[in-house]
Amino acid sequence: MVCKVDTLLERYALPIHDPAYDSVDEYLVARWTGRDGHNAEGYKPLTEWFNKQVLRRRYDAHGRDVTSVHLDREYELVTGDASAEREELAADLAADGLDIDRLADELVSWSTMRHHLKDCLDATKEPATASTDWQTNTVEMATTQAAEKTRSVLSSLASTGRLPDAEGADVDVQVELRCPDCSASASFQTAVERGYVCETHAEETNRERVSERSAAALFGVFEGSRALLNGPYLADVLAVVGL
Repeated sequence: MVCKVDTLLERYALPIHDPAYDSVDEYLVARWTGRDGHNAEGYKPLTEWFNKQVLRRRYDAHGRDVTSVHLDREYELVTGDASAEREELAADLAADGLDIDRLADELVSWSTMRHHLKDCLDATKEPATASTDWQTNTVEMATTQAAEKTRSVLSSLASTGRLPDAEGADVDVQVELRCPDCSASASFQTAVERGYVCETHAEETNRERVSERSAAALFGVFEGSRALLNGPYLADVLAVVGL
């Protein structure tokens, strides 16, 4: 099976403007692995960079403005959902002989970039460890604070008689991460330890995406609590984030 990244590299002879590298592939691997002074990046920013180089080539061939600010704005519209702005851009592109949907179809997805780096180029990178410590600690602090606030609420419910004996309940707060593409889910700690939420739809390996999104976990919503009959109450407060 021919790799789409390879096809586009050959079709448009995409240049690399950094003299430290001999090819786009070498540059992509350096950015992905954090080599040569680069900060290790995930598939998404690399995919966007690559796609913008393709878009730049297409635009240049049709005499369109290829300044970075202009290209960045139009890239978001080309790859975005239907909107009035996208329709306006589609008409503008058509005037220059470009079809917006064909442009969008020609660009690569993050999964294609992942396949190219790992399978075509056999690139590997070390798992990130130290960089996730503060994120993990932050989420642990958030769950601790959530548990304390829940106990305070239970105390109030008990005093008003809405939930008798609620103060004796055990409170367990967990952060669960859910895949946006399927029903797979994992606890925050499990996802960090294994490096992904859903193996099938993992956008980034080696804890990259968990690290990037862990701050978002603090804004999870509490889904509820329940009381068990014939025994101590157990309030299960589940902080859920879409990742």
